[in-house]
Amino acid sequence: MPVKKHKPVSPGTRHRLSNTHSAITASKPEKSLTRGIKNSGGRNAKGRMTVRNIGGGHKRRYRVIDFKRDKEGMAASVLTIEYDPNRSAHIALVEYTDGEKRYIIAPNGLAVGDTVQSGSGASPDRGNSLYLSEIPLGTPIHAIEMSPGKGAAIARSAGTYGVLMSREGKFATVKMPSGEVRRILLTCKATIGSTGNADHGLEVMGKAGRNRWKGRRPRVRGVAMNPVDHPMGGGEGKASGGHPRSRTSVMAKGQKTRAKKKASNSMIITRRKNKKR
Repeated sequence: MPVKKHKPVSPGTRHRLSNTHSAITASKPEKSLTRGIKNSGGRNAKGRMTVRNIGGGHKRRYRVIDFKRDKEGMAASVLTIEYDPNRSAHIALVEYTDGEKRYIIAPNGLAVGDTVQSGSGASPDRGNSLYLSEIPLGTPIHAIEMSPGKGAAIARSAGTYGVLMSREGKFATVKMPSGEVRRILLTCKATIGSTGNADHGLEVMGKAGRNRWKGRRPRVRGVAMNPVDHPMGGGEGKASGGHPRSRTSVMAKGQKTRAKKKASNSMIITRRKNKKR
C-alpha cells in the first residue's frame, strides 16, 4: 500500500505523507470481537504521573486477535481486511467452516476470498500457521511464538518478518527482523509470509495534532531543561548536553541494558547489528 502526498493547502498538509489504505475493505470492526480499553493517561493507582508524554487521544476499541492460531485442521476464508488503531499492521477477519469468526494479523498480499489454515499438515502458503518443524528452510515468517502455545510474540508489526534458517535437534534457527539470530523450539508456530502495511514507516504526520490524536503528548528535549530536571540540561545557549542519556541517566547509545544472566541469553546465537552512525 503506497503513501500519498497531500496538496499543501495548509501547514499541516505541506509535508504530510499518509497511507492510502488501499487494501482496507471494511470500515467497521466485527462487534463480537471488540473489547473496551481503559486508558491510564500515564497515571498509577494513586493518580500520580509515572509515565510522561502520554494521554488523551481518540477513543478506541480493542480488536481481539487470534495470536495462538489454535483452531487446527479447519480452513477459514478471509472476509475483510481491516484497519486496527491499536497496531501498525492490518488485520484480517476470517470465518471458519463451522461459522466461528476470528481476527488474525494480515500478511502482505492476503486478499478477501483467500483461504488460510493452521496446524500440522497445512501447506506452507501465505497466511497459514505451521510449526517450525514443518516450514521449509529459507521461508519468510511472521507472528512467531517464543514458547509453544503461548501465542505469537515476534514480528507482529507492519512490514516485518523473520527467516527460518536451519534446524538442529529440537531447535530451529531463526533470523529476527532486527538481524539477531536465535534458537526457537520446533514446537512453536509461525505464520508464512511478511506482515502487511509495509509502507507504514514512510508516513509523515505533518502536524503535532495528529500525534495528539494517537495519545502522544509533547516531549521536551533534555538539553532544553535545567540541570535539576535532566542530566543533559543546563549550559549557556545551545551548549551540548554531553553523552545522550535518559532522565534517569541510562545511556541512550552504546550502553548494553540486557541482563547478563537472563535465561534466554543461551538461545541467542548472534546479537543484532548496530546501525551505522
